[in-house]
Amino acid sequence: MSKVFAVSNQKGGVGKSTTVVNLAAAFGSKGKKVLIVDLDPQGNTTTSYGIRKKSIRNTAYEVLMGDCNLLEAIVPTEFRGVSIVPTTQKLSGAAVELMAEQNRGAKLREALKDAGDFYDYILIDCPPTLDMLTINALVAANSVIIPLQCEFLSLEGLVELKRTIDRVKSVWNPDLEIEGILFTMYVERYKVTGQIVKEVKQYFDKKVFSTVIPRNVALSEAPSFGQPVMYYEKKAKGAKAYDELAREILKKEKK
Repeated sequence: MSKVFAVSNQKGGVGKSTTVVNLAAAFGSKGKKVLIVDLDPQGNTTTSYGIRKKSIRNTAYEVLMGDCNLLEAIVPTEFRGVSIVPTTQKLSGAAVELMAEQNRGAKLREALKDAGDFYDYILIDCPPTLDMLTINALVAANSVIIPLQCEFLSLEGLVELKRTIDRVKSVWNPDLEIEGILFTMYVERYKVTGQIVKEVKQYFDKKVFSTVIPRNVALSEAPSFGQPVMYYEKKAKGAKAYDELAREILKKEKK
């Protein structure tokens, strides 16, 4: 069965989609079969893989609403080992529409059963909100990767997300765990960086990834070319960092 990661943080602009895009590519480069589910209506992950939204027939919206099965929505990418269930802005209405559905929090989990034996990893890009889309991702996931920018306002979002994870765990998904907290846009020389790292480790020490993702121009540029950073600029610091993150996760899986 696939291992399913929800990549989530209720605060926007913390590197959530960047992490999904580039971690998936790093896994794929190591021979793993990876499926991305773009559950963020902004569709940044879809765009970052060079997929034209106007050409998409089935999306994450159709999957959640039962208009197609998961396999009918999967789009292969040109990058090794990576396929994606894309999204468009239409998904923004799903959070409200799902409220009228039975078993509304488990729609994605049921859909992913169609792909469980084919992929090694499934990465779900969550929206920057704690709505029914995020709930569906957390119910479907084995664990959560939390990208966290090193600034104090990010800590508030982390506390709220932890509460949501605990609620989902108690009601729907007792096996849900935090895979790790990933520091993004990391600048070591900033005083606030050290303060945030110290505070987070005080409460989540064993759940903090050793790998950090530096602030890097190539990471910002790559999406406009429809490429993960390792294909856009292989020697970039950001590319190397996401490769290290993939290695760290794979090493943990072997234990």
